[in-house]
Amino acid sequence: MPQIFVNLPVRDLPAAIAFFTALGYRFNPQYTDETATCMIVSDHIFVMLLTHEKFRAFSPRAIADTATGNEVLICLSCPDRAGVDDLVRKAVAAGGSTYSAPQDHGFMYGHGFQDLDGHVWELMAMNPDFQPPQG
Repeated sequence: MPQIFVNLPVRDLPAAIAFFTALGYRFNPQYTDETATCMIVSDHIFVMLLTHEKFRAFSPRAIADTATGNEVLICLSCPDRAGVDDLVRKAVAAGGSTYSAPQDHGFMYGHGFQDLDGHVWELMAMNPDFQPPQG
C-alpha cells in the first residue's frame, strides 16, 4: 500500500508541533529533529513539517506566501459531522482560524481551518446513506 508524505514549510517548528498536538496528532520521533518532524495522520498518511531552511533544501522554488495565496489544499476525511466540527474547534482553540462557514451539500459536510502558517486544511464527512435525486 503506498504511503503519502505531504511536506509543509513552517516558520516555528515547536509552535507547529504544539498546534497539531492540541488537535490530537502524534509525531514519529524517528523522523524528528530541530529542523523537521513527521506528523502521523494515519497508517499511510504523514505530514512532514519542515523549517523553511529544511524545506528549501528539497525545493528550488520560493516558499508560497500563504497570506496571499495557497500552495496546496489538504483535505482529510472525518467519520462524521461532529468529527469535522470538533477538529475545527480544536484548531481555532490552538491558534488557527477558519476561513469560511461550514458547508452542507447533503452527501458531504465540510469545514476547515488554517494552521499557524496559513496552510489550508479542509475537513469533510461523507454521508454513506445519501442517494442522489433520480431525474
